[in-house]
Amino acid sequence: MSPGTPEKRDFSFEFFPPKTPEGMEKLRATRKQLAQLGPTFFSVVAVSFETKREGTLATVLEIINEGQSAAPHLSCVASTRESLREVIGQYKASGIRHIVALRGDLPSGLAVSGEFRYASELVRFIREETGDWFHVEVACYPEYHPQARKPEHDLAAFKAKVDAGADGAITQYFYNADAYFHFVERVEAAGITIPIVPGVMPINNFSQLARFSDACGAEIPRWMRMKLEGFGDDTASIKAFGLDIVTDLCDRLLAGGAPGLHFYTLNQAGPTSTIWQRLGL
Repeated sequence: MSPGTPEKRDFSFEFFPPKTPEGMEKLRATRKQLAQLGPTFFSVVAVSFETKREGTLATVLEIINEGQSAAPHLSCVASTRESLREVIGQYKASGIRHIVALRGDLPSGLAVSGEFRYASELVRFIREETGDWFHVEVACYPEYHPQARKPEHDLAAFKAKVDAGADGAITQYFYNADAYFHFVERVEAAGITIPIVPGVMPINNFSQLARFSDACGAEIPRWMRMKLEGFGDDTASIKAFGLDIVTDLCDRLLAGGAPGLHFYTLNQAGPTSTIWQRLGL
């Protein structure tokens, strides 16, 4: 299936494992509301520390027990082959069939990356260990990975993940639809045919969005940034403007042939649900 000509569209919602009982209850309420929209799957963020992965697994299993499909994120940086083998085996034994395979960020205070340097190595390892058991998603960057020196290097890194056995890809969030369409054209020209689902970040808090974007390299167009800054502490105007911008972005992506949408919910149902309703999905 070509990235630009989907036969069916996949919609997914991303969560992070809560750190408190109150956060877990809030996430359960969020999941209950978003489950009514009939997503293809929920994904759950993971951190690099092995000792913290239990929260990801527990959240994924709870989602599955609620009758929904779920995919844990698995990052390989600062990990050993043995520790990853154990985690992958635990996921398989739990009946999980879907993984989002990522390199991840090096934890603060650690100077070495572990036995894996790239996500393509993790994808290859998953295939060597489990064959076709897992549907493997990977990340890609329409505006290029922040550490990529040249666009060709970024495309080569993505192709390496596909060649290693990735089934699909989810993009970093962006607010320039042309960046996505241009990326898909370059991917197709390189002979890559896996579906590439755009990642969507609803705008609910500008300072939080600016912090995330500065950290991950996602661009907030200057006109958008100035408009959002101009609202100051007027949260109602920020939310209203954000809903208009992101709804228009999603509408253009779907009209242009995107094979679905992946919402970074930040464990909130409201913004995503409203965008969904505006799109008529």
